[in-house]
Amino acid sequence: MIKRSSGVLLHISSLPSPYGIGTFGKEAYRFVDFLHEAGQLYWQILPLGITGYGDSPYQSPSAFAGNHYFIDLEVLVEEGYLDRGDLSHLNEENKSLPVDYNDIFLTREPLLRKAYDRQYKNKKKQVADFFNKEKDWLEPFALFMAIKSFHNLVSWQEWPEEYRNRKPEVLEKFMEENRDELDFWYFVQYLFFEQWEKLKGYANKKNIKIIGDLPIYVAEDSTDVWANPELYLLDEQKRPLLVAGCPPDKFALTGQLWGNPIYNWEVMKSEGYQWWIKRMAMSARIYDVIRIDHFRGFESYYQIPYGNQTAEFGQWAKGPGIELFNAIEEALGKLEIVVEDLGFETVEFHAFKESTGYPGMYILQFAFDQRNQGNQLPYSYEKNSVVYSGTHDNNTSIGWIETEAPKEVFEFVKEYLLLTEEEGYSMGFIRATWSSASNLAIAPMQDLLGLGAAARFNIPSTMGNNWKWRMNPTDINDSIALKLRRLTETYGRLKSDA
Repeated sequence: MIKRSSGVLLHISSLPSPYGIGTFGKEAYRFVDFLHEAGQLYWQILPLGITGYGDSPYQSPSAFAGNHYFIDLEVLVEEGYLDRGDLSHLNEENKSLPVDYNDIFLTREPLLRKAYDRQYKNKKKQVADFFNKEKDWLEPFALFMAIKSFHNLVSWQEWPEEYRNRKPEVLEKFMEENRDELDFWYFVQYLFFEQWEKLKGYANKKNIKIIGDLPIYVAEDSTDVWANPELYLLDEQKRPLLVAGCPPDKFALTGQLWGNPIYNWEVMKSEGYQWWIKRMAMSARIYDVIRIDHFRGFESYYQIPYGNQTAEFGQWAKGPGIELFNAIEEALGKLEIVVEDLGFETVEFHAFKESTGYPGMYILQFAFDQRNQGNQLPYSYEKNSVVYSGTHDNNTSIGWIETEAPKEVFEFVKEYLLLTEEEGYSMGFIRATWSSASNLAIAPMQDLLGLGAAARFNIPSTMGNNWKWRMNPTDINDSIALKLRRLTETYGRLKSDA
């Protein structure tokens, strides 16, 4: 069970840094120092996978590969992969403006190709060692990315039949003729994991643990589905028969249509759940704690016929349940896991979750949201749980107060949480989160900064304006660290070495 402690939620992309997106560079190390100074034990991030459709890492082309946008360019200059002049066309002053994914898409890969051209020959042995260790996922990923590039980035579903169906002689010929392209993607992943492991190692030395996010599903246009079609419910043309989502509720009247293919759990079971064991092993290596997204989908999941425009006409189906997690534990031992157990709840799901012993989640906003049937006030939270003032899918606390909470609800919240303008309503939400019974308390960085709805990170089931918010370099300072540290100490959450 997680001991009484606390942490901050901030995705890598939201860090302030030159050239348009947060990275594994000096601002990430500075944020670790801030967490340490503030007495925090956890840094929670979102999926580290490559962003796909809608700029979301929940629609990644690989469940295993890392997002090369997070490779820090300044580090590449310092280590001789790039020259300073290579970055002259980039806007170095763009340290906190929202992420422009189109600009990043156009500028990052050409720079990484320059780094590859300049240094691959000097790093060939290190890359080869990395490849040998990661070959099981890295080789199909690199091949997928190379073929995708060859076919103008269209979905693998639109590739010629011989590529779509992975004809061995065609793939072998392609690999022989495009060895340099495959080596480039091996090199890029080598850089990603080298920089990430250094950052994680620094955080761990400061006694900061990383909570990483594991999406339950994979994207249709992904290495995972292309390379392992038998693991998904597909038709003869390898199109999904059914896709994932959530049924209609008071938050989404037509439900949520995610569009991810549904797993073929019978085949996965016959293979001893090896794909999931490998995925969890990778997650356990790169994170200290794994947060499993949409955990209720392992007990029962909602499936929608492929081609439907909304999630209104889906149905529930049984998942693998405890059998999957028993197989994972037997193979990997006990892992540190927390689960997102929000959404449609049943007696069967509660029994399943209890059998795992994993901590579930509470969101403070939901305790006061009249649309939520299961609202619970913070004194009633289970100890073996994680409480958030809000998550990346919620409005900020200030945004919720100003744009979503009815006046009578906010008056009750003020009375119940003893909110005052002097303390700041957002800080009052964090105080209530920290003072709750839950063993682990997490606040998004936006709440710590008291930001409004403009700083919201994601609105589920929408596209075009998500995953873009970034922190300003001047946002973290000794004053904020001291305020958070005092709150953490007051409510018995201060880490032992602080």
